[in-house]
Amino acid sequence: MPLFVAGVHDAWRRYFRGVAVSILVALAAAFLSEHYDAPAMLLAILIGLALHFLSDDPRTTAGLDFASRNLLRAGVALLGLRISAALIGDLGFGLILLVIAAVAATVAFGLLSSRLFGQDARFGTLTGGAVAICGASAAMAIAAVLGRSRSEEAEREMAFVVIGVTMLSTIAMILYPILADLIGLSDLATGIFLGATIHDVAQVAGAGFSVSPAAGETAVFVKLIRVSMLAPVVLLTALAFSGSRATGPSPVLFPGFLAVFIVLAGINSLIGFPPVVGQLAGVFSQWLLLTAIAAVGVKTSLASIFRVGRRAIGLLVAETLFLAGLALLALMLLHPAGS
Repeated sequence: MPLFVAGVHDAWRRYFRGVAVSILVALAAAFLSEHYDAPAMLLAILIGLALHFLSDDPRTTAGLDFASRNLLRAGVALLGLRISAALIGDLGFGLILLVIAAVAATVAFGLLSSRLFGQDARFGTLTGGAVAICGASAAMAIAAVLGRSRSEEAEREMAFVVIGVTMLSTIAMILYPILADLIGLSDLATGIFLGATIHDVAQVAGAGFSVSPAAGETAVFVKLIRVSMLAPVVLLTALAFSGSRATGPSPVLFPGFLAVFIVLAGINSLIGFPPVVGQLAGVFSQWLLLTAIAAVGVKTSLASIFRVGRRAIGLLVAETLFLAGLALLALMLLHPAGS
């Protein structure tokens, strides 16, 4: 028991300050959202960006990392209580196949277009996979299996991709809901578009729930279809670049939060939870996601993006636009505006 208490005390000291900063930003965003009718998720990341200097304080680093990863995953996992087979039926099996096809096409686009931007096939696969699947998490998992003899260059490239996809996700979180509204997409179609195109789960949730709860839940579900593609893409990458050995820890091929989400959604589909449980889970998960997106904002540096090569940025942007264009084309053909 004393060891358990000591462990709790150590974790409290390590994480409290960073998590407290994230919670305060989330509370400020919620207050401003309620009084000025602005999206809470958007306000949280904007306030967080203004407080980026706090991420340099060693006392807050661990807590910010914990909030941006663990609280995010917990928030997404809890959304499984609000997802059921009925939602899957609304999306349709054909649309799910299109999301999977879009992931494969984006990875292939990154691989084939890398030469045009002065990059090699490994970098094209790294950026294509990060854009197509789940942003920073995919970048780290894919980088772990690519393998390079130039480890310093590999680490720099991975760091660039993590920063790049985070920045592009932030921009997409702001612009894509506006674009969807201008085109006239319904909440369901907007959720599909956001979930199929934005790189990181946090920004998908931020964009989706800034539109409506229905759009947010749909966006997260579609996003998780992309996340589930991480395992086959990482395995295929490892086989394709098996000539050199990866260093570092093995990637997590099937994230635990995804497994929890699927289990909760499966139980909800088979036996169903009382409506009050789903409502409470929705409120709690939204607060967890708001706190997580606040931490992501604090950790993101606007200046970092200017220290990388323009061609590498161009490749990431091209892959992002390719995925967005592909998703919009599919929606226009199979899910007309307003339907």
